[in-house]
Amino acid sequence: MAKEKADKEKKLFVGVVWNYAAELKLLLMALLILCTLATLLQFIPSRFTISTSDLRFCISRVSTSAQVQALAQAPGQSDIATATATAAAAAPSSTPSSPPPPTPPPPPSVELDKVLENGVLKRAFNPYGSAAYSFITMGAYRGGMNTFAIVGLASKPLHVYSNPKYECHWVPNLNSTRRISSIAYKVLPDWGYGRVYTVVVVNCTFSQPINADNSGGKLLLLATTEGGGDRKFNTTDTIQVLTEEPNTLNPGIFTARPKYDYIYCGSSLYGNLSPQRVREWIAYHVRLFGPRSHFVIHDAGGIHEEVLEVLKPWMELGYVTLQDIRDQERFDGYYHNQFMVVNDCLFRYKFMAKWMFFFDVDEYIYMPPKSNLKSVLDSLSDYTQFTIEQMPMSSKLCLLEDYHKTYRKWGFEKLVYKDVKRGIRRDRKYAVQPRNVYATGVHMSQNVAGKTTHKTESRIQYFHYHGTIATRGEPCRRLINTTEIYVDKVPYAVDTTLRSVAGSVKKFELRMIGSRLQNTRQ
Repeated sequence: MAKEKADKEKKLFVGVVWNYAAELKLLLMALLILCTLATLLQFIPSRFTISTSDLRFCISRVSTSAQVQALAQAPGQSDIATATATAAAAAPSSTPSSPPPPTPPPPPSVELDKVLENGVLKRAFNPYGSAAYSFITMGAYRGGMNTFAIVGLASKPLHVYSNPKYECHWVPNLNSTRRISSIAYKVLPDWGYGRVYTVVVVNCTFSQPINADNSGGKLLLLATTEGGGDRKFNTTDTIQVLTEEPNTLNPGIFTARPKYDYIYCGSSLYGNLSPQRVREWIAYHVRLFGPRSHFVIHDAGGIHEEVLEVLKPWMELGYVTLQDIRDQERFDGYYHNQFMVVNDCLFRYKFMAKWMFFFDVDEYIYMPPKSNLKSVLDSLSDYTQFTIEQMPMSSKLCLLEDYHKTYRKWGFEKLVYKDVKRGIRRDRKYAVQPRNVYATGVHMSQNVAGKTTHKTESRIQYFHYHGTIATRGEPCRRLINTTEIYVDKVPYAVDTTLRSVAGSVKKFELRMIGSRLQNTRQ
């Protein structure tokens, strides 16, 4: 019985092979021809070769055609074969929802080595790709009726090894053919700290008021390489940097009293920041700066959800503006492009503040007793800029008497050891009257109209708790029962200046926003 079944299956297999013998011969012949061609192509110059992907595609098409023909001749399969053939013919090369691939740009003309008439071999150099953008805009702002400032990044090698030029054009809405032009003046405020990109502030000053009739228009920036990069080409990019809609210009803002007395312009915040340290800092400074103040925070990746919860109450009260600047990480500049960030803040809020402060969120401004911020700044009103002396504090030394109580104390309340090493030039932070500033930096501005003073030690200082803002967990890692100590050859002495105001800051926070932040974690 088993033998009869085996004979029957054998006859069926032979019958099937016999029925499709012609198709199998055709398929085998096609494969033989393709293999022969693949062997011969190895001896043909490279520019005439066929890629393996092309060969694979041809084989798959031949196989599909043979299968469809075989199915068409098989009993009861003609409908399936017809449907399969129709679907194969109708199917596009990609998925139906995918758009057609973009047409690639034509390849650059390739130059070849050649021998000159004098017998010299002239070598050819062929460029491909792009190393850096010519200009990257962050913001463009008015500085008056005839002045604009454009803040952005540009290729650092372009500015180091060449002299790119900028020009501004104002195109009015009512008569777009009547362009008004101005040669621009550029400032590089990052003092050469740039990496792939450097910060550029372009100032455009026109010879007449712009948009005086309030009909609207647009500002164009023409950025010319001037032989930078490839000296064979002098390319110009035309960039629309600002648009003014009709009846939106308010000339009174340039002369009116500022909305705020003080604006804080923060640098780029990044990393795993401590929510508790941010909580302490914002409560301390809102109390210090008062109701006519505002704080501009720039998130370069450091404002995670827990930190955002700390800032929200102050944002709701109108004290804080939070800007997401994470996209600037695409462009490799110095220290998360903080020079560009502070310059954008300067021009964005130029006419909204009497004084503008630049310091970090691990630094605390302090005035001696019997004075306040208003009295100090009134005494410095003749200066466009003043710098602030640093009081460096330890980020890990605390008093032994706080043992078992450190978790209840705020950072500036328990970190009371000050670095008292003498003869060291320490970084300073600063404040400016922004209407007299043309560009700014991180530690001071070199582009101001008016006077600068550094002799402010007896009037204003700042306590610097370096590294604490990025420390999650308890900062007190060493408890000491002495008023003076050397650690790593650095002398420290107890300074409880800010410890004495901690209670007042806590009460102020409770009065302003309630107890919603009482369970904030470090």
